[in-house]
Amino acid sequence: EAVAIYGLIIAIVLSGQIEAYSADVVENSPDILSKNYFSGYAMFGAGVTTGVTNLVCGLCVGQVGSGAALSDAANPVLFVKILIVEIFGSAIGLFGLIIAVLLTSKAKMGDKA
Repeated sequence: EAVAIYGLIIAIVLSGQIEAYSADVVENSPDILSKNYFSGYAMFGAGVTTGVTNLVCGLCVGQVGSGAALSDAANPVLFVKILIVEIFGSAIGLFGLIIAVLLTSKAKMGDKA
């Protein structure tokens, strides 16, 4: 299943955005601290969004796959129709990945945030 790679993609994207900031810069500019907090929470939200949508996607594909096997055994003509429903279930994980990328697009960390 391609859904398993979505978490890895988000992890790589997020690890590339993490930067340290110095306490001196934060004392002089509290705006940078708030931007770093925002970035941290946005990255956390992106990870949770990807994880939960991929969990739901896996449950959906499992349930639809079980129904597809049973319906295909009963009537082979239904296989293509139920396969389309399973593809729609798999798209939930892709939507979660898109939302996570949008969440992290505004995240800027570090001293220059």
